[in-house]
Amino acid sequence: MFATLEVNSQGYKGAKDICSAGASLPVRVAGISRESVVDGPGIRTVLFTQGCPRSCPGCHNPDTQPLDGGVVRDVGTLFQKLIADVEFVKGITFSGGEPFIQAEPLAELARLLRQRGMDIVIYTGYLFEDLLEMSRMEQGIYSLLAAGDILVDGPYIETERDLNLAFRGSRNQRLIDLPPSLQMGKAVEYEV
Repeated sequence: MFATLEVNSQGYKGAKDICSAGASLPVRVAGISRESVVDGPGIRTVLFTQGCPRSCPGCHNPDTQPLDGGVVRDVGTLFQKLIADVEFVKGITFSGGEPFIQAEPLAELARLLRQRGMDIVIYTGYLFEDLLEMSRMEQGIYSLLAAGDILVDGPYIETERDLNLAFRGSRNQRLIDLPPSLQMGKAVEYEV
């Protein structure tokens, strides 16, 4: 489904020079998938984060659930890896696993990617409203929400599976337009 990250010493030498101090933040990664058209609008690169406490029955990415799986990479290295396709990729999608358990480093990564003109789609098993509540205790959660363009929220529910939905696996999941949602303090659905 996705490739395990491999970092060659020549390709990513300058990552820390390009990025801010947040470049050394670690991210546990399951893999990267290139040229996706099902994980958000346009051609996208997908970063699969490692670790998810939810264990939804029928999960599409069960290998990403163990919290100690995958590989650890710093934000600067991931940034360099993800911008390699910048000439034809519209944006980056953070999937999982559960991205919000690594909110702070992913917010920094999203910030750097947005500076390169990439849009950000984030998948989560949490509801938007719950993330807003959680962000009161953890600033990184709000920072990641604020760095995103679209949030696909809600757990995957096998009995609500619908293959006709754009960018979602089950009918309970929503496409949330993040900028107006954060401005209004309530979920505003994204129009496909």
